[in-house]
Amino acid sequence: MLKAGFISLGCAKNLVDTEVMLGALKDHKIELTSNPSEADILIVNTCSFIKSAKEESITTVLNMAEYKEGKCRSLIIAGCLGERYKQELLDEIPEVDAIVGTGAWHRIVEAVEETLKGNRVVIDGPIDTIYDDKMTRITTTPDYSAYIKVAEGCNNRCSYCVIPMVRGNYRSRTVESIVAEATRLTNQGVKEINLIAQDTTNYGSDLYGESKLTDLLKELVKIDKLQWIRILYCYPKYFTDELIDLMASESKICKYVDLPLQHASNDVLKSMARRDTRESVIELLAKIRNRIPNVTIRTSFIVGFPGETDEQYQSLREFVKEQRFDKVGVFTYSHEEDTPAYDMPNQISDEVKQERYHDLMSLQCQISEELNQAVEGRTLEVLIEGRDTDQEQVAYGRSYREAPEVDGQVYVENDSDSKAGDLVKVKIMQGFTYDILGEKITE
Repeated sequence: MLKAGFISLGCAKNLVDTEVMLGALKDHKIELTSNPSEADILIVNTCSFIKSAKEESITTVLNMAEYKEGKCRSLIIAGCLGERYKQELLDEIPEVDAIVGTGAWHRIVEAVEETLKGNRVVIDGPIDTIYDDKMTRITTTPDYSAYIKVAEGCNNRCSYCVIPMVRGNYRSRTVESIVAEATRLTNQGVKEINLIAQDTTNYGSDLYGESKLTDLLKELVKIDKLQWIRILYCYPKYFTDELIDLMASESKICKYVDLPLQHASNDVLKSMARRDTRESVIELLAKIRNRIPNVTIRTSFIVGFPGETDEQYQSLREFVKEQRFDKVGVFTYSHEEDTPAYDMPNQISDEVKQERYHDLMSLQCQISEELNQAVEGRTLEVLIEGRDTDQEQVAYGRSYREAPEVDGQVYVENDSDSKAGDLVKVKIMQGFTYDILGEKITE
C-alpha cells in the first residue's frame, strides 16, 4: 500500500484544507504516515501570506526533497504558495513533481496519480470551491478540539493582503452543512469547536444576503455534546450588536473576541483600505466590554506600513496603551508583490520596522502580564491538554481566555489524574506575561 506524508504550514484555515486532502487520500486507500522517511508521497501544504511564511514554505519543501533520495517517489506542493507561484516553483525546484493550486485541492489524488506515472504537472482551476460535511476529513488536532471553516476567500481587499488573489472571493458554507459537521465531530469526542474564515463575522452574506453568524451560532449551541464554541478572525465592521448580545448570554460561546485591527491611525487605516476608523473601533470595543463581562480581546497590528510616520506609530502605541488588550500579535509589514501597497511610496526600512515591533511588543508584554495578574483569585474552567513531564502533579490546558496554538496556557497544580480533554475547575493563583498558574479545585 502506498504511504503519504503531509506537512501543513500557515494558518488553521490551511490546516483544514490539509485535513480534507488527507481524507481524500484515505478514501483512495493511500495510507497516511507522520514519518517522511516512510512516505512514497510527500505533500507540503504551503503558506505565502508574508515573507517569513514563504521562506518557511520553501525551506520545508527543500528539506522534504532530500527524501527523494530514499523511498519518496512524489513531492507535491499544495496551498497558497503553489497557487501564487505555480510554474515558477515547478521550474526552479526540479525535485518537485506537482503543484496543486488552492482551487484544485479536491484533485489531490489526481496529482498523486500523475506524478507516480512520472509526469510533472501543475493542477489548478477556478478558486471557487469549499469543502462540505459530506467529504471525509481526517482531523489532526487533539481529539477534544477541532476547527471548522465556515467560509473561504475574502472580499475585503486590504491593500497589503494577497489572500483574495490566492483564495478567491468570499464564499460561505450552508448553516446545515456546518451544523452537520459539528455534530459529527462532537459525536467523535470533540468538546471545543473553533469557527474560522478569513472574515468570520461576514459569514453567510454571500449565500443569504446578510450575515448569518448569529443564526449559525444559535443552531450550534443546541448540540448537546458541544461544550465550547470559539469564534476566530472577526472583522470589526461586521461585529453586530446581535452577536455581542448572543456572546454575552450563551454560556457555550467563549467570551473571547478575536478582532484583528491592524492599526489605529485613520490615515494608515485608509491607506490599508480598511473599512474602520479609530473612533468606530473604540466605540465597538467599549460596547463589547460593557456588555460581555470578563471578555478577553485579542487583536493584531502591522507596524512599518508604507508611509507610517513616527507620529502615526506613536498614535498606535497610545491606542494599545489605552485599550489594554489581553492578547496582541504584532507583525512587521511584508512587502508583497501583486498588492496595492507594494508600489506605495515611502516604504519603511527594516531597521525602523524592527524598532517599532520590539517597542510595541515590550509595551504589550507589560499589559498582558498585568491583565493575567488581574485574573488571580478567579475560578476558571480549564480544558486539559497534557501533563508536565517533569512534575507529575501538574497538568496544563486552556481556559476560555486562550485560543489553541496562538495564546498561552494555564498550568494546573494539585492535579495528578486529569486527562487530555477533561474540563476541570481551577483557581488562578498567579499570572505571568503569557501563561497563568492555578490549582485544581477538588470537590
